[in-house]
Amino acid sequence: MRRNLVSLLELEGYQTFSAENGRIGIEIAKREKPDLILCDVMMPEADGWTVLRSVREDASIATTPFIFLTALGEKIDIRTGMDSGADDYLTKPAGRQELFSAVSARLERAKVHAAQAQVPTRSFHPDFSSPAPLESMGLTAREAEVLLWVAQGKSNADISIILGMAEATVKRHLSNLFEKLGIESRNAATLLALEVLGGPPSLQ
Repeated sequence: MRRNLVSLLELEGYQTFSAENGRIGIEIAKREKPDLILCDVMMPEADGWTVLRSVREDASIATTPFIFLTALGEKIDIRTGMDSGADDYLTKPAGRQELFSAVSARLERAKVHAAQAQVPTRSFHPDFSSPAPLESMGLTAREAEVLLWVAQGKSNADISIILGMAEATVKRHLSNLFEKLGIESRNAATLLALEVLGGPPSLQ
């Protein structure tokens, strides 16, 4: 499966590095400093939790987007993965479109963060503690909750678990808020939400 994933990613134009176990994966991540890490949970020598912890504890790669791709698909496993600091959690067998959508979304979000970090004269600290400010955009309380988690990079599956609603309901709320805000993508929704949650940038 690892070889198949590498082939798929390279056909899409991505440069890849692969590792047969977690220990080697950590070494490669620290040496190559990739733009994104796609990792299993159950691996020899160092499991996925160990890899994630090692990545987050190394300042040079701590903010690297990290996606779990694993056969552990129970809700408790997904919640544990997200609570541990993973950016996304896909269960095997993940479809080609699902995989590339997740990879593309995390890389795009990383670009947004990098662009914000390159503005030295202003500080930007969005407040994710409450969805209430998002209601000022004409959203219902539930739509605002969904958008709050979208702005933090969570997938529909993640949001359904966090908010305790069916994934189809999450999709319906997303469709409604997209229509209300006059947008067509999660990235556009995220940018609008960050503008509201961040408030006016303050001069340093």
